[in-house]
Amino acid sequence: MRGPLFYSKILLFGEYGIIKDSKGLSIPYNFYNGALKIDAHKTPSTHKSNENLKRFLKYLEDLQQREPGLVSFDLDRLKQDIEQGLYFDSSIPQGYGVGSSGALVAAIYDKYANDKITVLENLTRDKLLQLKGIFAEMESFFHGKSSGLDPLNSYLSLPILINSKDNIEPAGIPSQTESGKGAVFLLDSGSTGETAPMVQIFMENMKQEGFRKMLKNQFVKHTDACVEDFLNGDVKSLFGNIKQLSKVVLENFKPMIPKEFHKLWKKGIDSNAYYLKLCGSGGGGYMLGFTEDLARAKEALKDYKLEVVYNF
Repeated sequence: MRGPLFYSKILLFGEYGIIKDSKGLSIPYNFYNGALKIDAHKTPSTHKSNENLKRFLKYLEDLQQREPGLVSFDLDRLKQDIEQGLYFDSSIPQGYGVGSSGALVAAIYDKYANDKITVLENLTRDKLLQLKGIFAEMESFFHGKSSGLDPLNSYLSLPILINSKDNIEPAGIPSQTESGKGAVFLLDSGSTGETAPMVQIFMENMKQEGFRKMLKNQFVKHTDACVEDFLNGDVKSLFGNIKQLSKVVLENFKPMIPKEFHKLWKKGIDSNAYYLKLCGSGGGGYMLGFTEDLARAKEALKDYKLEVVYNF
């Protein structure tokens, strides 16, 4: 048995800001994906995933009792499949900010939810919010607290525009231009990042008035402007805002940037060869890079591993 593929995602803009109602823009990233499979022989790697699904089943049983109106699953079938060796076969790196748990949640909902909301029906805002709510509860098993956006992105495989917590919609993003010199890329930090501790640091910082002011007047302002510019295809304005956003993050989110990348981050801002920002919660995993001249960015970052996500 093999289920359908669910893709990884990239939150282009909005990390941390969406907790405080900034705009956000999330796009599917088809380079990585995962699917549910059954392996009766249980190799060490499939065994680990299978054990994880056993714990997840227990969590879903509790969730269904706790919130019967939210979602119901065919838990007997899920249990049988787990006993037969169900596992999640995934190429999505864990702890890299590209949505490994989101794809798993989407796959489980797709296969085992009763009366599921499908991608084919008319996706009203209410249905999107309902899905996001279900996915937030499901994914909390992995992160402690989830917005539900990663699984939503993976499930729909569409770019999603977050206007505010209660206002999300599928977004049309400008089509890629193969000949364009500009690019969005992933930069591998070489280490994994844990979401929960990073979110905890952020929540601690939110207790300080100065940090809250900076978030509202600088971080959210530039994030919102980046989303608008990106959707409108206004590249010149976009790079002005990304540079400001990159500066704000370097000044105020240092713990989320691996130490050895502080200099590299600043070098991008000073040289204008590229601008870095967080990809997901940070602390490791990928960083997201933006450049108006990919050849120049590659030269400046020749000692690092780059993966191009989007050309413009």
